[in-house]
Amino acid sequence: MHRMRTRVTEQLGIRYPIIQGGMQWVGLAELASAVSNAGGLGLLTALTQPTPEALRAEIARCRTMTDQPFGVNLTILPAIKPPPYAEYVQVIIDSGIKIVETAGNSPKEFIAKFKEAGVTLVHKCTTVRHALSAERNGVDIVSIDGLECAGHPGEDDVGGLVLIPAATRALKIPVVASGGIADGRGMAAALALGAEGINMGTRFCVTQEAPIHANIKQALVQASERDTALLYRTLKNTARVYRNAIAEEVVGMERRPGGVAFEEIRPLVAGVRGRAALQSGEVNGGIVSAGQCIGLIDDVPSCAELITRMVSDCRRELDRARGFFLV
Repeated sequence: MHRMRTRVTEQLGIRYPIIQGGMQWVGLAELASAVSNAGGLGLLTALTQPTPEALRAEIARCRTMTDQPFGVNLTILPAIKPPPYAEYVQVIIDSGIKIVETAGNSPKEFIAKFKEAGVTLVHKCTTVRHALSAERNGVDIVSIDGLECAGHPGEDDVGGLVLIPAATRALKIPVVASGGIADGRGMAAALALGAEGINMGTRFCVTQEAPIHANIKQALVQASERDTALLYRTLKNTARVYRNAIAEEVVGMERRPGGVAFEEIRPLVAGVRGRAALQSGEVNGGIVSAGQCIGLIDDVPSCAELITRMVSDCRRELDRARGFFLV
């Protein structure tokens, strides 16, 4: 069985340096195990589970579906009533998970505890300055997220073509490229820019194993690279989503003179509505996260088919580029 070797594959114990993004409502055992079985790294999303005990059960369920490494994403966000993060951390450690992806705010307060338990930490961020801070704080790998990505790209608006080499030039630890990657060409580009692996969220949403209604997957297949929208720009909490009727309505409200208060748009963007849309297939039923790479997605393969194709295409594209040199 062929494999690739980078610091990312070595540290995570995986065949290919391909990580499935930690996506709310989507990071369940079906998807994570399929990605891990195909040679990548699947991630369960901790906060998709309503309680720490539910996460414990999901980790156990995933273990019945794969004997390959998989990890858990823990996204730390400011909240009026924050989840019991420390309890989720304890469950992750007690369950023997050895790879954790953190995102959102700095995981600083939990790093020592994870390290004591022998956990490899991947921290996802959107700026070089935050990546350097994560490196100083002791994370093992940084996942750098460009403006093209689904979800929160930050407020600096730097695309991957600049952000990835800027990060790899500044950091000593390995960098994983995230945002805008959906095929082997994107993977080849990321490696050429200095990354040692890639992270994909949107592309893994459009696979057979993703726990998302077929109608949503087909909407993303049919969409072009222009069919995303940036929400919450005026609230300094930008999020990239699929441009459906609700996204259009929110953008319109934000463009009003004087802007909009979050309380006015909260009923439209509520997480429960987004989750219901993913499950029911009602494309305009709620907010659906999606990156600009939807313009590059035109089928719904299995995770195994996708990863095999991507690795093959990546190798071919790097060989093709090498062929431009005359000596």
